[in-house]
Amino acid sequence: MKEKKSAAPQHWLVKSEPEAYAWTDLLRDGRTAWTGVRNYQARIHLNTMQPGDRVLFYESVTTKAVVGIAAVTRAAFPDTTAEEPGWVAVEIKGEAPLAHPVTLAQIKAEPVLAQIGLIRQSRLSVVPLSKAEFAAIVKLGT
Repeated sequence: MKEKKSAAPQHWLVKSEPEAYAWTDLLRDGRTAWTGVRNYQARIHLNTMQPGDRVLFYESVTTKAVVGIAAVTRAAFPDTTAEEPGWVAVEIKGEAPLAHPVTLAQIKAEPVLAQIGLIRQSRLSVVPLSKAEFAAIVKLGT
């Protein structure tokens, strides 16, 4: 029987209102269950996330910037904050802040990032990124 090769890590961007859960909260806590997502497309993304996947943390509303890098530490499990079955959460851990927050304006000005979900589907709280898109945002933050 052939062993299944593990896929290369995927790349994601998650959004949070800093008043609800900020990057500094994740750094303080070390890791957290990413709960409360109630969008069907975002739920599909959460179900796809795997341990080791790379995550950019975007603070919405007031900050409007990518502020740190995190990683998925636990794949999808039932979201205990949901009143209906089927909603899931993943666990993420904070790894490192970006040296400089990458603002939404900077992201919009970068041609390679023109099609990312953060811009095309601005209300979506979990969006996939290509490896190149992830790297471009991280580079902007160095």
